[in-house]
Amino acid sequence: MANFLPEIISTEDPELATAMEHAPTGEHHGPEAFGLGPGAFVGIAMLAFLLILVWKGVHKAIVGGLDSKIAAIREQLEEASALRKEAEALRDEFAAKIAGAERDAAAMLEQAQHEADAIVTQAEADAKALVARRQKMAEEKIAAAELAAVEALRAQAAAAAAATAGQLIRKEVDAKADQKLVDQVIAGI
Repeated sequence: MANFLPEIISTEDPELATAMEHAPTGEHHGPEAFGLGPGAFVGIAMLAFLLILVWKGVHKAIVGGLDSKIAAIREQLEEASALRKEAEALRDEFAAKIAGAERDAAAMLEQAQHEADAIVTQAEADAKALVARRQKMAEEKIAAAELAAVEALRAQAAAAAAATAGQLIRKEVDAKADQKLVDQVIAGI
């Protein structure tokens, strides 16, 4: 290892070189007082510190702080439990409302189906009644047209008969026979 270090101190002294080669490598003795090393003094100081903390009641403050934290945590747990119960109650309430809404929706759907069936039945009945009325009206129009045709035919037949009768009368009846007929009609009145 000496080969890698730059040479700052000259080691030409043979005693120093020999002492360094034969020196113990692992142990180092530090200062001691009253036969105690530095670790013992640290332990004694720590023990004194802890005794002072106990004497001043710091442990009570720590325990009190921990107790207040425990109480706060318990309170939060109770609040969380109450909130959980409330949430479960709300969940159950909404589940019941959803179930009720589903039942209501099913009932509405069934009612709507019944109403639609009733409307279809009524529409069929109305359509049949309308067809029957229209058929009756058509039959009445046909009957009226037949009656009008018969009346027109009768009127034409009467007109034709009157015209034919008029022609026959003109051919066969003269003024004397005419006077005789007028006299008979006046006498009948």
